[in-house]
Amino acid sequence: MTEPPPIVFKRAAAADPEAFIRRETAIASPPLVPEIRLHLATEITPIWQATEATLAHEGLPPPYWAFAWPGGQALARTILDDPAIVRGKRVLDFAAGSGLVAIAAAKAGAQSVTAAEIDDFAAAAIALNAALNGVHVPVTLEDQVGQAGPWDLVLAGDVCYERPMAERVTAWLRGLVARGAQVLMGDPGRSYLPKNGLELVTRHKVPTSLELEDRTERETAIWRLLAE
Repeated sequence: MTEPPPIVFKRAAAADPEAFIRRETAIASPPLVPEIRLHLATEITPIWQATEATLAHEGLPPPYWAFAWPGGQALARTILDDPAIVRGKRVLDFAAGSGLVAIAAAKAGAQSVTAAEIDDFAAAAIALNAALNGVHVPVTLEDQVGQAGPWDLVLAGDVCYERPMAERVTAWLRGLVARGAQVLMGDPGRSYLPKNGLELVTRHKVPTSLELEDRTERETAIWRLLAE
């Protein structure tokens, strides 16, 4: 069997996230949201095969932005199927990753959409993906946790996979709900999703890859977070 070629990233990419994204990803649509195109890692792109150690050696953060995670896909599908959820509202896509959810909100008629990320590569990916889909999505790299913000609706997909982050983010989001905002969370059964104070909105079956998940399909719920 022929060995695959070694994964080689150009060090200059670290100074130019946009060039790296264009070179190391392919334009594709998430399976649950075929209306939206994104720069994604696929089986034909080098970044799909890269390990976290390889990326760290090259000074590159883990490319969470290069995948359409189940929670984000389910949120985007829900919004596109029911645009009234976002229509006319000021929306924050928290931990936006690829920007999939923010793009769906913009396409569905939100008054304004901001994508929040803390990774320069994610910010570049969101800008490229928004342009691909003909929408305007400003990105903030400031940590929004703890901020009051002007948002009517906060969308958060796949944010409950680590306990410290899940607890910190959930407490902040509940505070926003108490002040009058709505919060929708997309979650495929992550370990640290709150056990209480959630109202089920809908469920979706999201096709997944065994490279990312432990099964080929994940039932993913959309929850409305309550203030408690």
